[in-house]
Amino acid sequence: MRLRDEHKEALVREKAIEMIVNEGFDGMSMQKLAKAADVSPATIYLYFKNREDMLNQLYLETEKRFYESSLQGFDPEMSFEEGLWHQWKTRFKNIADDPKGFRFMEQFKHSPLINRSSMYGSQFKEAMSKFVHNAIKRKELIEVPRETYWALAYGPFYTLIKFHLDQKAFAGTDFKLTDHKLKQAFQLVLKSLRPE
Repeated sequence: MRLRDEHKEALVREKAIEMIVNEGFDGMSMQKLAKAADVSPATIYLYFKNREDMLNQLYLETEKRFYESSLQGFDPEMSFEEGLWHQWKTRFKNIADDPKGFRFMEQFKHSPLINRSSMYGSQFKEAMSKFVHNAIKRKELIEVPRETYWALAYGPFYTLIKFHLDQKAFAGTDFKLTDHKLKQAFQLVLKSLRPE
């Protein structure tokens, strides 16, 4: 019986994410992945039951890292401004540290392959829900439907992130997200969500 090799497993995971980000889900076959990772196809099945299992494991691993880093140093009792800024900063750092992982997670969470039973997602959602509820109670935040809140609180952030990762904005102009640009957008978001 063949033993698991942690180095090979990490390489398979890395190459799978890279292939999906660059070529999409249809561009990643187990044969192509084996070749890219310089392992036999049988080696991949030491680590994963099948392609779907591999994709779900990769997503859950990436999601776990993202959610854990987003919750480090975060407290649902923070003021709305402090807590939201903390989320923007930690998310930006996580994305900057692992842009391929972020792109993979975005692709996967919008695909029909996603397994929505993640325990990390539920812990994260619980903390964010409590944070928003506390901010409304303290009258630091207007009460709007969840979708409206997300669009206003995070939509500008993720648009800037997309420009930053692509290194291009409108009409192909060069773009780099700086602290100044991030803070400027954040201040405008705060204005839109604060009670009058």
